[in-house]
Amino acid sequence: MTKIDQLRAPLLVTWQLTRNCDLACVHCCTDSAPGKRLPGELDAGEAMQLAHEIIANQVPYVMLCGGEPLVVPHFLDVAEALGAAGVQLKIETNGQQFDARIAERLSRLPVRSVQISLDADSDDVYRRQRPGGSLAKAHAACEAVRAVNLPLEITFAPTRLNIDEIEAVIDRARTFGAFRFNTGKLMRIGTAARLWNKLEPSDEQYRHMLDVLRRQATAIEHSMELCYLPFSIEDGLQRSFQEPPATMLVLPDGRVKVTAALPYVCADLRRQTLAQAWEAYRGAWRDSEVLADVHHAIADASLHSRANNWKVLALANV
Repeated sequence: MTKIDQLRAPLLVTWQLTRNCDLACVHCCTDSAPGKRLPGELDAGEAMQLAHEIIANQVPYVMLCGGEPLVVPHFLDVAEALGAAGVQLKIETNGQQFDARIAERLSRLPVRSVQISLDADSDDVYRRQRPGGSLAKAHAACEAVRAVNLPLEITFAPTRLNIDEIEAVIDRARTFGAFRFNTGKLMRIGTAARLWNKLEPSDEQYRHMLDVLRRQATAIEHSMELCYLPFSIEDGLQRSFQEPPATMLVLPDGRVKVTAALPYVCADLRRQTLAQAWEAYRGAWRDSEVLADVHHAIADASLHSRANNWKVLALANV
């Protein structure tokens, strides 16, 4: 019996509120961009209903992400409903619309972290990786988070464009008072998969990146956590195969994916309760088709490019 078979509900719900975004990042794993709402995204009423079901099922931790969650009109309503019930929150944002007003509202809630993407330390590289974005706005968002004593987390997605700036971004994260810095190999999913030949760092660049991370981890000691293991999707899938994560990935239209790196949809929260979706998720990790595809995806990283071509499992009953 695995850990998830002993749990009545997920320990974490990762909820993609929308596929819409205010930026068109070249490395985006969710295919998000301005005006790219997923057809049939949950409306405000449906989103609030799901929030109340998360609360009723005593899910302890929810990550609100996208796309860009702050472009969703009901983002704060959802966050405040969850937070008022004691659900721990993580907010994942590019920081372009994160200001003092948003920070102050979130500071009243049980926020475990605000994760802001800093994928460069120079304006030119930032704009190339995040077209339409402003590095100054991202920095201002980091400052707004810390001004109200919210915990700041920084994430860095390495590409051929920006990987040489990782050490500068680590140093920048420390100056902002971030408690954690997240990174790892570029995921071959979504927009990144389509631009793979232009974006994939070389083996030498990755070796240098790991050297930087190991050196920084020694130098930083306890001032900021460096999280970069598992380093690749394949490593992550291997861990999931051995012990499936107690998480639920909810797409903007309410459907539930087995894992971000595979295309399988196992439930639909418009038609099923969260408890039923959790049962379907646990069943998916016993499904022979899923397990075989996990093995294939571990052996062949190019298969991750299919992850957003969603396929409904027979057991899903959706």
